[in-house]
Amino acid sequence: MKLTSLRFLAVVVLLVGAAAFLEARSRPEQLPPRKMLEEFPHVLDAWVGRDLSIAEDVQQVLGADDYLVRLYQHSPDEPPIDLFIVFFNSQRTGATIHSPQNCLPGAGWAPIEQGRLTIELPDREPITVNRYIIAKGLDRQFVLYWYQAHGRVVASEYWAKFFLVADAIRINRTDGAMVRVLSPIGREESVQESEQRVVEFARRTYLQLGEFIPE
Repeated sequence: MKLTSLRFLAVVVLLVGAAAFLEARSRPEQLPPRKMLEEFPHVLDAWVGRDLSIAEDVQQVLGADDYLVRLYQHSPDEPPIDLFIVFFNSQRTGATIHSPQNCLPGAGWAPIEQGRLTIELPDREPITVNRYIIAKGLDRQFVLYWYQAHGRVVASEYWAKFFLVADAIRINRTDGAMVRVLSPIGREESVQESEQRVVEFARRTYLQLGEFIPE
């Protein structure tokens, strides 16, 4: 058996065993104070945002305790940036974060490029996030997303689940969030220009998240 298969099997065994352990725990989780996502700044430097709504049936499927859907515009001649954040107070009872890898294809978007990207930050460690380019017909969109909880940013869904279990055991907390930044790639815009624009917005967004996603 290959080493990668052994590692994956070990993670699966750990998750199954820990899930049974978590199910048996009854001690309530204690979350640090946090601001609601509706208080997230509407103005990020030159970006100005307006809130969007989600249909009630979509909210029910989402199952989040708090969420934000907001469209930010930098200038009239640039494509807007769609910021989507979901936050769960607890993921013990079945409500859990949905991966954009499942949601976007369901809306008709197909990935044409995927990988990871590192975002440099001022005076702190860089973060590594998921980088996607998706397409529907002639339209393309540039997507960044990551999982965030307890001061940790994770790109991998598997590692996010691993840390979810580990933190439940270690600090009795399963709260967490998913942050997605998405923008159309303009017809007169290169992928590199779109990436630069979206990465800069994601950087400024992340630097504001500490009050909304507790460590």
